[in-house]
Parts: sequence; C-alpha cells; structure tokens
Amino acid sequence: MTMDCEGCRSGEKLDFDFSMAFQPIFDLRQSRVWGYEALIRGLNGEGAYSILSRVSPEQKYRFDQACRVKAIELAARLFPRGEGLRLSINFLPNAVYEPAACLRATLAAARRHDFPLEAMMFEFTENEEIVDTGHLHNILAEYRRQGFITALDDFGAGYAGLTLLADFQPDLIKLDMKLIRGIETSRPRQVIVASIAAAARALDIEVLAEGIETEDEFTVLKAAGIALFQGYWFARPAFEALPTIGSQVRATHRFDQALIA
Repeated sequence: MTMDCEGCRSGEKLDFDFSMAFQPIFDLRQSRVWGYEALIRGLNGEGAYSILSRVSPEQKYRFDQACRVKAIELAARLFPRGEGLRLSINFLPNAVYEPAACLRATLAAARRHDFPLEAMMFEFTENEEIVDTGHLHNILAEYRRQGFITALDDFGAGYAGLTLLADFQPDLIKLDMKLIRGIETSRPRQVIVASIAAAARALDIEVLAEGIETEDEFTVLKAAGIALFQGYWFARPAFEALPTIGSQVRATHRFDQALIA
C-alpha cells in the first residue's frame, strides 16, 4: 500500500498482520440491517487487544491507514451489492496527520474495490482528551466533503460527552454501553438516554445504541425513540464474515430475512 501521508511515510512499518470481524447494525424503522462495523482481529480471530497492544506510537499512522484499507477490502468482498449497506470504520483523530493526505489510501482502496464512498461511516473516539479541536474540525469537514458519514463513538464515556457534542455535530452518535447496561431498572439512565435522544433529534443527529445484550435493554431504548442498534443480543461479531442474527431476535421481531441471514 502506497503511503501518501507524511506521517505514514516517516512512521515505522508494521511488523505484524491482522484482519477484521464484522458486527451488524440494525435499523428498526426499516426492519433490516443498516450496516456493519469492522472490528480489528488477529489472523486467527484473536481479540482486538492482541493487535492494538503491538502498535507502537511510531506505527499509529500506518496502522490507521492499514485498518481502513483492510476493512474496505473485506467489505467489498462480503457485502451483497445493491443493498445499500454501510461500512463503519473506527479511527483516532490523533492518528490523522493531514486530513486530505491521510484519505488518499482510503479513496484509492474504494476505487480499486468499487466501494461507494457514501457507504462508509467513520467513527471517531479518543481515550485521551482532544486538545487540537481545530484539527478535528478539519478532519470532519474533509470527510463530509468526500461524502462519508461521521459518527461520535462511546458517547457518554470519558471525553466523548456533551462538550464534545456541542463543539462537533457528527451525523451520528453511538451511546456507550455503560449508559445502556441495566437501563431497564435504572430511572436515571432512562432519563439521561431519553434526554440525549431528544437533543440529538433537535440537532438532526442519528442515535445508535451499542452493546445491547438483553431484550429488556432493547425495549427501553426503543421506547426512547432510538432506531439503530448494535450488540450481542442481535449478533456477535463474525471473523471475516457477516453474522446471522440470533434466533431470539427473529422470534420476537420481524426483519428482512434476505439481509440478516
């Protein structure tokens, strides 16, 4: 893969390989799969940590680029054509050296595999506080100019909170699973999530609830007006494959069987 970004050219080469697993995102309004998130895995399906722990600071630019290309390559092979499925890719804003330059490998991979740009969603999240807000503004502006969907991951955890949402309005926010867990018995969580959903609607931002593990969690979040869902209750990630949703979901709710099998 050609590295056109200065940060990638000057960074250390990767001394390991990796692959991806895919987890579906469901749209209840359409009763179908909305898209799939690409999740880092080892070559034999090992968890993300086994790979992330090997990435040195000098490799983060090259690793970010390689993850995008790998996700596009696999999605182009696995996604059924003409179904309008989205591919969700995670990235760290601090691993973007210069927005336009760092997209060259992504755009080249999309052209090479005939993968539509508007079908790609980029989720940004940070375990560390985003200090250079101007840099993030530039990234989001360039991604939107290219036609990508932008998303704020892990909303409600760490630094991904209301201040970040006030400064940046992505197309979509993903509620952190810590807000979701136990929501069926927690009035405070129910009120907070309902308030976030209402604020997002007012800002014309879509809300996705991730980490759904039980039908009770799903029921409460559905009542709050949330339509996009992701989590083990629907399907666990499948290594280099598109998973089938759980029988408990099929038995309880109607989905387009052609898109969930």
